[in-house]
Amino acid sequence: MKRKTITHAARLLCVLALAMSLTTAAFAADPPEPAQPSPCYPTAVTRSEDGGEIRKMYDLGPEDDPAGIPRSDFEQEGYHYTLTDLLKQELPANESRQHTETVSVPSQSKDMGAVLALLPQTKEFITEDGLAGTLALKLDTVKVEVAGYGSSTKSITATRTYPGLADQDTQYIPKSITDNGHSLTLQTVNWQTEGDGHFTAVASYSGSATSSYVKGYTVTADYAGTVSRINLNKIRYVAIFEGTALEPAPTEEPGDTTDPSLTDPADPTAPAEPTDPTDTPTGEKNNVLPVVAVVVVVLLGGGAFYFIKRRR
Repeated sequence: MKRKTITHAARLLCVLALAMSLTTAAFAADPPEPAQPSPCYPTAVTRSEDGGEIRKMYDLGPEDDPAGIPRSDFEQEGYHYTLTDLLKQELPANESRQHTETVSVPSQSKDMGAVLALLPQTKEFITEDGLAGTLALKLDTVKVEVAGYGSSTKSITATRTYPGLADQDTQYIPKSITDNGHSLTLQTVNWQTEGDGHFTAVASYSGSATSSYVKGYTVTADYAGTVSRINLNKIRYVAIFEGTALEPAPTEEPGDTTDPSLTDPADPTAPAEPTDPTDTPTGEKNNVLPVVAVVVVVLLGGGAFYFIKRRR
């Protein structure tokens, strides 16, 4: 009878130890994390003139998961943007529209013949959202404007003759003259003797003249036509973000410093706030469970040993 009791007690201990080890393993195992969708990238981004709205367009294929479209708030150019709507659009098999593109080219001449030589009759264009086509030049939109001005300075000279002078005295010679609106100063005087004993003075004057000139021209013109593309089973999602202007950070006035003595630090003698016993981190729970299981097994084993000893 005693042997049967000992056998049953030993079996009971084995079963309890096995159950506790399985329970501990079950609690310790972490649940698998869900798979994250692949990130999606926009094919085009537009922003309103006032900055109040940004639209991001995503052209996704049948295998793409729209859950990968970013929906988080962000800040850009002084605005805080929040997602307000996500639209789904079925793209047609063939998408086309009229498009106008303005080009700008430099030119050294304003002559229309030279200008048109810089502008081909047709140009290939691709829009920001991926539509392509051949656009034609609109002659009535061609404009030529001055790109800038420069200045140049050159030296100028002039000669004056003063005959019938009684002697070779420069006091009779003007020290400066005006020639074609430019002021010139006396440089040299050559004397010539006349037959009657008088003298002729040949005076040389020099100066500088500054003039402005056109450095170049800027030519602008419009090209217009149809752009299109073929969409292969694409679905367009349009994420609309509404923007709110950020308030500028307050500037600290000179001398406006906070007195450390006026701050109200936490009282180290104050009792700590009670914590919820259910807020134990998951890692701590997983560390405590094996210890509890060992303690339970030891207690059960001690009780069984005491029971067997008393039966003997």
